[in-house]
Amino acid sequence: MLLAVDVGNTQTAFGVFSGSELVHHWRVATEPIRTGDEIGALVDRLFDLSELAADDVGSVVLASTVPALVQAYSAFVERYLEAELLLLGPGVKTGIPLRVDDPREVGPDRIANAVGARERYGAPCIVVDFGTATNFDAVSSAGDYVGGAIAPGIETSMDALFVQAARLVKIDVSTPPSAIGSNTVHALQSGFVFGFAGQVDGLVARIRDELGTAAPTIATGGLAGLVAPHSETIEHLDAYLTLEGLRLVWELNQQE
Repeated sequence: MLLAVDVGNTQTAFGVFSGSELVHHWRVATEPIRTGDEIGALVDRLFDLSELAADDVGSVVLASTVPALVQAYSAFVERYLEAELLLLGPGVKTGIPLRVDDPREVGPDRIANAVGARERYGAPCIVVDFGTATNFDAVSSAGDYVGGAIAPGIETSMDALFVQAARLVKIDVSTPPSAIGSNTVHALQSGFVFGFAGQVDGLVARIRDELGTAAPTIATGGLAGLVAPHSETIEHLDAYLTLEGLRLVWELNQQE
């Protein structure tokens, strides 16, 4: 089996694939100072929950936007799994041309999203990934990655607002009963949920204009399920698209 790991700044997604089927998946908070042993203990607990054995994992594919954790995950794979590790980065075959000024600047999660979306939904397409940042990634009609946009994520925006506004307290983000909030909590929820949905629709409309086609839009990431139902442009919700993209990259690199 294949273990796919997507390490983001806020959350880390794990997925176990048997062939092309995602048989187990988990999402945990990212701790940027974890050691390889700590990661081993975490994964061991997750595997116990799924009744899988670590010995069943023959390969690991990793995408990390936290450089400090790459070495820790490498140590974990070597010590606890004794598996082959593929790190998505420069020099790794992805099967998708990167038509941008400097391909080395493109995050591995964005590449994986583009690969997964093109495979599942065809080209052209647009991916909106709701994480620490909200990433918009565009795949052209030719199937090439052509760039996108990066905006502050929902939780990042919340944290900044509550630091700067002394009278506001942190809230649980959920869908408010209406756009016009009758109290502070509902007003904040409206701003975050409906406000981010409006941001998505505005940027997707501009990206579609520049692509020259009404490309299907796919939402992914930890908070995608909160915003997607209120967006007029998001057509698909695919919570584990990044993991699927990682699997496809791994498969491509197994070919002779």
